[in-house]
Amino acid sequence: MAGCEVDDAENASAGAWISNAPFGETAKGEKTTLYTITGAGGLRLEVTDFGGRLVRCWAPDKNGTLADVTLGFNTVAEYEKNGFSMGTLIGRYGNRIAHGKFTLDGKTYQMPINETKPAPRHCNCHSGPEGWDSKVWKAEPFLETDNPSNEKTTVAGLKLTLVSPDGDMGLPGTVTCTVTYKVLPNNTWTIDYEATTDKPTVLNLTHHSYWNLAGEASGNVLDQELQVFADKWTKTDDGLIPVKDEPVAGTGFDFTTLRKIGAKADWMAAQTWLKCTDNWYDHNFVLRGKVGELKPAATMRDPVSGRKLEIFTTEPCMQMYGAQNMKGAFAAKAEGKTYPQFAGLALETQHYPDSPNHPEFPSTVLRPGETFRSRTEYRFSAE
Repeated sequence: MAGCEVDDAENASAGAWISNAPFGETAKGEKTTLYTITGAGGLRLEVTDFGGRLVRCWAPDKNGTLADVTLGFNTVAEYEKNGFSMGTLIGRYGNRIAHGKFTLDGKTYQMPINETKPAPRHCNCHSGPEGWDSKVWKAEPFLETDNPSNEKTTVAGLKLTLVSPDGDMGLPGTVTCTVTYKVLPNNTWTIDYEATTDKPTVLNLTHHSYWNLAGEASGNVLDQELQVFADKWTKTDDGLIPVKDEPVAGTGFDFTTLRKIGAKADWMAAQTWLKCTDNWYDHNFVLRGKVGELKPAATMRDPVSGRKLEIFTTEPCMQMYGAQNMKGAFAAKAEGKTYPQFAGLALETQHYPDSPNHPEFPSTVLRPGETFRSRTEYRFSAE
């Protein structure tokens, strides 16, 4: 049953494999598939071609017992109805663009405005009402190995491809994107993004899973621990549009050492200027290191189960969203459970929000003849 723990020590030694099953139809009548990708180390992902969503992620604890550690739903209809970008690929442009408007090479482009509440929010968020999360991607499962005689070196994966037409959600250029998921023998999930365009455009891709290392629907994550490899965070206006980078030192945004996610709740609650995010986290962190070089972004740990998730990325930033708006409004995957406030933590590797309107930020412009490439790794372990 989804959401429960299973002892999978025997299956974990069986090598990598991949299988699939029907996942239902979208509201438009498109058929979707759920792929189960199992690594030789025991990590198991369940991914649907509907938005490239991570539906379940089964990770072992310190005793080898698996639990589903990501939030999500059991049906396509629930994903379409409930929102929250649950477990999905985000494109073409992740995060917010002020008033949905930007200028590129002297021409102004207008994207749909899909975030207006609470006022004064007025922006495009995650590309609009029909972003890449709403698409059924072409999916190609695969197994690869450098040593065919050793099943524990085999890697299982899924290649997802989407062609986004010129004008999609107001953005210029036909963009062809390939996203490759792999589950490595050391219980690492890698995501490799590649994209090309036939016209100058902007691109900011991310993945929007919510993590609860104690197991989905097990409660909130406030007592779980987090470290973010960033010395600065990006302050926003009341519309959640970037204003400037500020030091994390001395603030509730200081995760430079591993600490409980909820440890600074009193500090956050006391900041009147944080009312725009319900006095919690929905902010960009500026990661240490160079753009394009793989570097640590965050470490999350559950002290009870011992599960640990380390995130590495080539991206310059990471958005942290604390699920403060989840308040038991819809059903979890586990039978009879709902998601409470702070039920999980989204850690979205990315470029800065609103980058097309901020020339001081690393560029998100993609031009013909160029190939956008990015990698994020999720390394699971237990201690």
